[in-house]
Amino acid sequence: MENEQKKYGYARVSTKHQHEDRQVEKLLNEGIPKDRIFVDKQTGRNFNRQEYQTIKRFLKDSPNSLFVVDSIDRLGRNYSEIKEEWRSITKECQADIQVLDMALLDTRLHKDLLGTFISDLVLQVLSFVAQQQVDKSKRDQAEGIATAKAQGKHLGRPKLNVNMDIFKEVYKEWKEGNLTGVQAYTKANMKKTSFYKTVKEYEK
Repeated sequence: MENEQKKYGYARVSTKHQHEDRQVEKLLNEGIPKDRIFVDKQTGRNFNRQEYQTIKRFLKDSPNSLFVVDSIDRLGRNYSEIKEEWRSITKECQADIQVLDMALLDTRLHKDLLGTFISDLVLQVLSFVAQQQVDKSKRDQAEGIATAKAQGKHLGRPKLNVNMDIFKEVYKEWKEGNLTGVQAYTKANMKKTSFYKTVKEYEK
């Protein structure tokens, strides 16, 4: 129909190894054509995402369109930026927004003052929760690192398993010119890269 609202769908996963199939299927079930579904595979910390910015350009060129997303955390995970983007889509792009897993977050249904207030309140709560999940993940990671350090665990790349007594003897012979490099790391029972890395650290 001529006056039918044009729909655009947005899906996001945090990494290239994750799959967006479930989100895309839900968007297709809403009657959104596949060529109007945009997918980003990157973090939701900010909105500097290629496909998200593309869909916003389409929304600006097609006022009164509908922007559909599966859940608020697929839109983003930064509390203040989610609210700003919501305002940008509804005011600057003049589009409606539908969040599939939260019926109250559908701007088509809340055009009166009370409805807008309820929608804004739900948005603030959900975007705050999304931000809190990110903050909790960061805290958990920091606490895990602190606990590992307190227990004397090595973080990062594994340390080289080097017999330093043997290494020192070989190093002395090598530096005195009695061994070639190949002979030195072979005698020390080390790989070439490990030997020269240990030499570099030892000489510090």
